[in-house]
Amino acid sequence: MWAGRFEKALDKKADDFNSSIRVDARMYAQDIKGSIAHAYMLGSKEVGVLSDEDVCAIIAELENISRDIDTGVLAIDQNAEDIHMFVEGELTKRLGDTGKRLHTSRSRNDQVAVDIRLYLRDEAAKVTALIKSAIFSIVNKAEECADVIAPGYTHLQRAQPISFGHQLMAYAWMLKRDVTRIEDAVARMNGECPLGSCALAGTTYPIRRDMTAAKLGFTGVSQNSIDGVSDRDFCVELMSAFSILMMHLSRFCEEIILWSSWEFKFIELDDSYTTGSSIMPQKKNPDMAELIRGKTGRVYGNLMSLLTTLKGLPLAYNKDMQEDKESIFDSLDTVKACLEILSPMVASMKVNAENTYRAAQKGFINATDLADYLVKKGMPFRSAYKIVGQIVADCIKKNCVLDEYSLSDYQAFSPLFAEDLYSEISLETCVQKRCSEGGASPKSVRAQIVQMKEFLN
Repeated sequence: MWAGRFEKALDKKADDFNSSIRVDARMYAQDIKGSIAHAYMLGSKEVGVLSDEDVCAIIAELENISRDIDTGVLAIDQNAEDIHMFVEGELTKRLGDTGKRLHTSRSRNDQVAVDIRLYLRDEAAKVTALIKSAIFSIVNKAEECADVIAPGYTHLQRAQPISFGHQLMAYAWMLKRDVTRIEDAVARMNGECPLGSCALAGTTYPIRRDMTAAKLGFTGVSQNSIDGVSDRDFCVELMSAFSILMMHLSRFCEEIILWSSWEFKFIELDDSYTTGSSIMPQKKNPDMAELIRGKTGRVYGNLMSLLTTLKGLPLAYNKDMQEDKESIFDSLDTVKACLEILSPMVASMKVNAENTYRAAQKGFINATDLADYLVKKGMPFRSAYKIVGQIVADCIKKNCVLDEYSLSDYQAFSPLFAEDLYSEISLETCVQKRCSEGGASPKSVRAQIVQMKEFLN
């Protein structure tokens, strides 16, 4: 490619070190798509760099190359420097000088900048589809569990009674934000087509950048050619969105791991998503959930790797930027693999409603409702709070729960207590009453499910 300037061939180890074909080969379809749009533009009447015959020949052969790679007729040469040079070399091999004309008013700098945008745009759509599939599994499970009573936690201490479906729906809302966050990043990325920025300074040819941008589905073009080739903000932004997504998946998996333990036994994971022990025959390990939790660190690491690579680079393009693809591609693959496991794992898990209810009976999680009972009778909340705290302390001494505490014992603390307090502090009543918008009642859970199904549709 640069034979005119150099007298010696590149050292073989240096050539291998320099090559990115093993990483960027996956972008062959996007590279060809970008080249087809570029050929159309060069052959347009307004530009006139290529003849109609050359345009037709180049586009037809590029489509043939794409089809040959798709079907396995053409193997991508792993000795090529990168996917751009492989496609151009194959085109030149087939068309001779006509193939050599394609690179007019284009550099690999703007070529790779547009290829990676096109690739990430396609892959981001797959990720959001997988996230929606995960939301669908969560919503269905939450619908099954809308009336299942469970303890809600703060500080991993039993706090207040909730619908177990409400706990599940919390993750559906997190994942919904992940979908919109990724879509926002893609929309920003899609607003600036860098093709036509060339190496860094644009070109002297009368090209139509708006034409190539429109053909490739971009909504605009980059307005500064240096920024066009050196910008990798879109990679960082997507990787940041993936990191937040993985944080949500990791939190969910942490709870799945806890819930499936003997200490909780709120759920049982299907055998298809657990493993055994090589020495302990009784074990059923939540390995898939643990791996998702573990792979979160990998995605975080990729984000930090790219940020570190970019932080000291002078403008415009530098070879360091070749490292962007390993990071973002690995994060893409990891995120997709985790989502593909999470959806069926959640769909197939069984919730043990008896155990969640028994857990809710302990820990005095209806204490707030007992305080609210006194408030409704006219007592200031802080006074009610203190009295209920004293009652809880006395229950602990007597080894009983609030439901078992006698009315005479209650009335020793306040004459406002009456027989109706027991119905007011039953777990069923406590959960049903939490009907404020976004609250933990079954009614609220079903309202959330309706909203989420509208989003999915």
